[in-house]
Amino acid sequence: MVKNNKFFMSIEAEPEIQGVLIKNQTIILEPNRQQELERKGYGEIEKDKLFLKSFESLYLLYTSRLALFKGKKNIGFDSFLQICKKQDEAILTKFLVYRDLRNRGYTVKDGFGFGSDFRVYGKGDFGEKGAKFLVFGLNEGKQEKIGKLQKKVEEITKMGKEPIIAVIQRQGEIIYYKISRMNFNQNTSKMDMKDFEF
Repeated sequence: MVKNNKFFMSIEAEPEIQGVLIKNQTIILEPNRQQELERKGYGEIEKDKLFLKSFESLYLLYTSRLALFKGKKNIGFDSFLQICKKQDEAILTKFLVYRDLRNRGYTVKDGFGFGSDFRVYGKGDFGEKGAKFLVFGLNEGKQEKIGKLQKKVEEITKMGKEPIIAVIQRQGEIIYYKISRMNFNQNTSKMDMKDFEF
């Protein structure tokens, strides 16, 4: 007999949620579940239905908290990931970052432009304060144009948010970098060595 095992206690505390897949979107119909999930920062309620983002559905499937059905067919994590990849080639990156942030105890919502993948709320701030961070994920080795990155950072800091880059290393570990505003001089065709001190 296992006593005080937090793993088993958490499974009992989080019963399975029923979702339906309609036009590649997960919908939660049960009102009590809708309210519970919305309080925890999942999905958006529209017309008495809770709509989950793909990365939210993947996370709930991964943690065995969601039973997803298309008609009478049960859709598992791997099947749903394949469906999502057809619509968003970056879904695996988004899922990995989302899962890591949720596992660290943050409330995470979809980003709102500027290339950010997620709005991340300080621990205990969801519903009380706005998002503190805007996070965008990059796979290790992926190139990002510095001018594009600079523009993202400027827009995010103008909003009073902290820009964070989540770099997914080849081994699957995620490293977070807080970045600040950057200034780059225009490229010039000739550089004078006197501009550099050694």
